[in-house]
Amino acid sequence: MAERLAVDGDELSHFMRMLRASAESLRGLRRALEDATVTGLGTDDLDCACEDFQDDWKCGADQIGEQTEALAKIIGKSRDSYREVDEALERALGKAGNGRGGGTR
Repeated sequence: MAERLAVDGDELSHFMRMLRASAESLRGLRRALEDATVTGLGTDDLDCACEDFQDDWKCGADQIGEQTEALAKIIGKSRDSYREVDEALERALGKAGNGRGGGTR
């Protein structure tokens, strides 16, 4: 099973950067929504519905942005952990190979 596991640290880094860019984009959206007004679009009912939608979307965008940033941090920690394990394994295998004995072939 271990021979099937392959983790591409560069791909994890790319994914992490994409998540952070998405979180930043959502922050920009939230800033834009803060300045947007919904009054005067039509009837009072339409204005009220638009205001409710704007409030809900702002709250949802806040939550998505926070979760996206948290996921980016988790991906970064996973990438770092995989690299540490890979380097430790490489060192251990190098030491075992230098001994050249005690094992069966």
